[in-house]
Amino acid sequence: MSLSPSQPTPHNIHQFHPPPQPTYILRGHTAQIHSISFFRRNHRLISGDADGWIIIWNVSIKRPVAVWRAHGAAVLGVGTWGEERILTHGRDNKLLVWLLRETDEAGLSRVLPIEDAVSERKKPWLLHSLDVNALNFCSFAIYPRRTGILEESSSNPQTQTENLTIAVPGYDDGYINLTHLPSETRKATIPSPQGLKTGLLMAVDLHASTETDSITVLAGYESGHVCIWKQTAPSTYQPIYLHQTHQQPVLSLCVAPTLGCFFTSSADALLARHALGAEQSSPDVVQTRHAGQQALRVRGDERIFATAGWDGRARVYAAKSMKELAVLKWHKEGCYALAFGDVIDSDENSTQPNTAGTGDVVKRELTVSQRRVAMTAKTHWLAAGSKDGKVSLWDIY
Repeated sequence: MSLSPSQPTPHNIHQFHPPPQPTYILRGHTAQIHSISFFRRNHRLISGDADGWIIIWNVSIKRPVAVWRAHGAAVLGVGTWGEERILTHGRDNKLLVWLLRETDEAGLSRVLPIEDAVSERKKPWLLHSLDVNALNFCSFAIYPRRTGILEESSSNPQTQTENLTIAVPGYDDGYINLTHLPSETRKATIPSPQGLKTGLLMAVDLHASTETDSITVLAGYESGHVCIWKQTAPSTYQPIYLHQTHQQPVLSLCVAPTLGCFFTSSADALLARHALGAEQSSPDVVQTRHAGQQALRVRGDERIFATAGWDGRARVYAAKSMKELAVLKWHKEGCYALAFGDVIDSDENSTQPNTAGTGDVVKRELTVSQRRVAMTAKTHWLAAGSKDGKVSLWDIY
């Protein structure tokens, strides 16, 4: 039987997009990975696991450059303060700040936990040690936060900020402590919303108005409530938005300042987008049918956000429509950590002034190693960490 023009041809019948595959798998941990973060213009990736180990990966060559056990219990969160300071938050009730310059990496161990999880390793220089609450699984949040957008033309695209505000769970249910670094002084203690049994603080993020520079605290609770706390005095915060968006505990939240909103995910199958303004309407809620999405992260350009799923899949969504764009499936066990690389706005061709002094600009020939490093910086990375102890690297959009 011949096909009419209106009928699909056999070629069209079988046309489909193959499922995305990871660019690389980093294998080194023996325990589930709880937190990951890119830094140094995507050239490094930090991963922290349930046994307290920290691995610093060179992303361009996919090899470890520094390995040490930062905590005697699970790592809840990792982050960076400038380009030379690393923050780690552990279930041992400690938040630590380490000095790790690129020149320091040569003096540290590169032996992975999967090769030897017993021997003690040399550690980076410890700058700060804060006693914090880690009875729940809520990690810290910091301000200033990295924008995730870097300009290639800038000679110093990420200067090291000297002042940092850290938010961590308080010792009472639902409380939030704000601490200043490097002074290590307590800035404020925010109680749980009055008259509500919110349970534990499950997720927190910080945002500051460019006009007033006052800090706004975004909080998600065990009860499923989401709250915005507005700074009204140096150490006083008042709730300006409170909504029980989720029926299960909030697992993660992340602010998108340019879009004027923040997103939340939960142990239920709902994703929600909340406005940052004082005049709040009900949040936009999407039923995804996929329960247990956590580690929600918004990419620096705020075009997309992604979640790590208990079903082992990372899911990518459009930030404006909240439409699911991609499902990244590789891990056989649950994913608990996720991170986007920086989005670097740059010209594809590297140039440098002509040495003859003519003022002309010529293309610079790069070595194979330099091209690999340049490609690593400009790749739109997404990393997912799993219960299987592996980190999958993806190049998306």
